[in-house]
Amino acid sequence: MATEYALRMGDGKRVYLTKEKIMEEIEAGTANAADLGEIPDLNANEMDKLAEILMMPGKTVSVEQGMEIPVTHDIGTIRLDGDQGNSGVGIPSSRLVGCMTHERAFGADTMELGHIDYSFKPVKPVVSNECQAMEVCQQNMVIPLFYGAMPNMGLYYTPDGPFENPGDLMKLFKIDKAKESMEHAAEHLTRDTVWVMQKLFASGADGVNFDTTGAAGDGDMYGTLYAIQALRKEFSDMYIEAGMAGEMVLGMHGELEYNGVRLAGLWPHEQAPLVAKAGANVFGPVCNTNTSKTSAWKLARAVTFIKAAVGASPIPC
Repeated sequence: MATEYALRMGDGKRVYLTKEKIMEEIEAGTANAADLGEIPDLNANEMDKLAEILMMPGKTVSVEQGMEIPVTHDIGTIRLDGDQGNSGVGIPSSRLVGCMTHERAFGADTMELGHIDYSFKPVKPVVSNECQAMEVCQQNMVIPLFYGAMPNMGLYYTPDGPFENPGDLMKLFKIDKAKESMEHAAEHLTRDTVWVMQKLFASGADGVNFDTTGAAGDGDMYGTLYAIQALRKEFSDMYIEAGMAGEMVLGMHGELEYNGVRLAGLWPHEQAPLVAKAGANVFGPVCNTNTSKTSAWKLARAVTFIKAAVGASPIPC
């Protein structure tokens, strides 16, 4: 009887696959990413390496000695004090305690402070509180401490914001008005983000993490890229991290460009050079999860996308 290895599906369901089936899944996963992104497949040695990792008998897989890298954290202390629906574990603690725990107990290389809403727009009314929290955390920590939040351009649309919802306008075939609404929202996103980070950088922040960039489509990325550009121009030493919301930029507007490049439809290897051009120090590419596929398929697909992004990026990923 052929040996089977315990893996999981994208929804967490346990499955058992033979080595032959694992290789089939890896080949299918890398082929899917290569086809969508028009990038090279993984080579035979790389696929064998992934199979070797997936078939390791231990429950925990580590990194080979000498291959370690520093890692960044997003979502800040919400990982501890947030509810389980928001990736947290519901441990009641202050943000100072959460930051220090990551530094002194979890061995984090970097950490970030973030508002419970974790978006830039809601920070505006309480920016003084955030500045005070940043200062206190910096006084008690050694590792770099960023401020993290989502651009979250959706908050600028009704009923939460001042601009009419593009989705509602598109349903009425008011396409031009929908595009105009996105453009206004992107301008406000840029303005608010720069204003918030001016305050926080003056309070000691070591940098900023734009988390989940592009969640509201190409307008979201457009506004974020111009925010990065403005912050880099004003603060030459600010460390800027930009992480994506999805593997491909959704073309909600469809015609927005940055540096002469249309944003709609960009894949990770095409996003990275633009983020670097805007002035970011590090780029966080994303590969979407498919819950109906195996971990072997998803791992091969993700590595294919990220390998191409790293190859095209002039900054770390």
